[in-house]
Amino acid sequence: MRLLVYLHLLLSLLISVSCGGDPVPVTAPDPEPTPPPVEEPTIPKPDPDSRILYNGIILPSWPPSSSWQSNLFDGMSPKYLVSKPSVINIELGRQLFVDDFLIAETNLKRVWHQATYHSGNPIFEPETEWEMSPKGGGFAAPFSDGVWYDEVSGKFKMWYMGGGKQHGDGAPVTCYAESSDGIQWSRPALNLVSGTNIVHRGETRDSYSVWIDKTAEKESERYKMFGVYGGAGNWKYHYMTSSDGKSWRHKAESKSIADRSTVFHNPFRGVWVYSMRHNVRVDTKTLIRARDYSESANAEAGTKKAEADLDRFWFGPWPNEPRHTNPKYSWEQPAIYNLDAIGYESVMVGTFSVWSGPENDVSQMDNVIKRNQLLLGFSRDGWNWHREDFVPFCATSEDTSEWNNGNIQSACGSPIIVGDKLYFYMSGRRLNSDNREITSTGLATLRRDGFASMSGTGTLTTEVVKFSGEYLYVNTNISGSLTVEVLDEKGVVIDGFSKDKCTAITSDETKMKVVWSGKKTLAELKDKKIKLRFHLENGDLYAFWISQFEDGKSYGYTGGGGVGLSKYGIDL
Repeated sequence: MRLLVYLHLLLSLLISVSCGGDPVPVTAPDPEPTPPPVEEPTIPKPDPDSRILYNGIILPSWPPSSSWQSNLFDGMSPKYLVSKPSVINIELGRQLFVDDFLIAETNLKRVWHQATYHSGNPIFEPETEWEMSPKGGGFAAPFSDGVWYDEVSGKFKMWYMGGGKQHGDGAPVTCYAESSDGIQWSRPALNLVSGTNIVHRGETRDSYSVWIDKTAEKESERYKMFGVYGGAGNWKYHYMTSSDGKSWRHKAESKSIADRSTVFHNPFRGVWVYSMRHNVRVDTKTLIRARDYSESANAEAGTKKAEADLDRFWFGPWPNEPRHTNPKYSWEQPAIYNLDAIGYESVMVGTFSVWSGPENDVSQMDNVIKRNQLLLGFSRDGWNWHREDFVPFCATSEDTSEWNNGNIQSACGSPIIVGDKLYFYMSGRRLNSDNREITSTGLATLRRDGFASMSGTGTLTTEVVKFSGEYLYVNTNISGSLTVEVLDEKGVVIDGFSKDKCTAITSDETKMKVVWSGKKTLAELKDKKIKLRFHLENGDLYAFWISQFEDGKSYGYTGGGGVGLSKYGIDL
């Protein structure tokens, strides 16, 4: 277009000269404005070597040491709940009431909430020859593996284990599926084995951990896979990377580990955590499944040094783990079968697979499936775990025909944020008419931030906090009302932010702005030390946060992603 303009002007000048007249003045067109540079969002980049976390927690020597001889049955009780920072930084993410870290005083009651299974479960079952098992039955479900939402492609993506009867040389295979809604899934034909959705095969595999690394520096390493394979006595992590999640390149392998070992990323410290199973023989009758720990800021280097070793003992079962409901097996000492974890908003959400028996040989003899159920824990540093609720978050069914009659195992990437809900994916097992296991994929949902609420009628006052935002938001379900007042660090109400000037909230909303008459924001209090006091009448308070953005984006971690969220894995 610009070339045509110049040609037109040149032609006018030539005509004027050829006719003997005075030249026509020529004015060059204004240059097109240069578009403003696209401002890249600020993504948190924690220092893995720092002893001070963003929220103010000061780490001890790291990683801490723990003795399996004395702590095998004690679980954990995080020290940061006893010795809190004098000022808690709440600039990152929605602030959840999953422990007392934020609470100075309250007469409200913490209520725990369990997930609700999708009515159409299972959402994904073994159908193809390569998902059937060589000895009968079938397997089409994540064994950790991964279910994620990819904001770049706009698709839900699932990596899962297939039974491997065909194309697996007798060993399970790793497959890929995708979905537009997280419920209806398709198996795309890929190149590794023509006409199938297999992405990895040829090894005796166990747990895999697949991650979409949304802040990876190299596009070729955006997808990371930590595959545990090798067979009994030779299990190792194998670290692989991919630019598309379909074609994988092997990068490193670990030292010796046990089966059902997994890997997760701790975004608050910027490290990959190796959650390694360790079977601890207590006596001739008692074998305890526990976890060892290793970490590294670099996935390749971390994989090479990972090794199951009781000198790296992390934790065993908590004293209150649920026992089997069948009296025949209730004598079994429950144990931790696996831990998967992910950064969600301002905390790490841990999905604990808790085993309560029976052992494999007894299961085969009695034609039952061993019981693993999913329970939750929460961490603010990625090593210490707080577990208060021992009601299964995702429980087995007593109905032997149900898809989740036994052995429920978690999937990496959960939860995924879908509107006002969180999606959790897991595998479940049942026996068919030939007493062969059918392993399929299920879905459970929870209200966003809905792990726990502070409930009833009363008040809750926070510890001293600091922030860099200005818009106060809450996630609440209110039958009566909720009002908020802002206090200085000594507990005195700040002028203009009293309870009586606050516009009462009386609804059920997962994101509701709090305002005061004449005070629409907390901008004037930015970077000051304050407390918040919530006055609740007959309701549930799930979370609060002070946002930099008027629309309430939290600047917190978004778990396994979600529709309409940032491709960087941060709510911004």
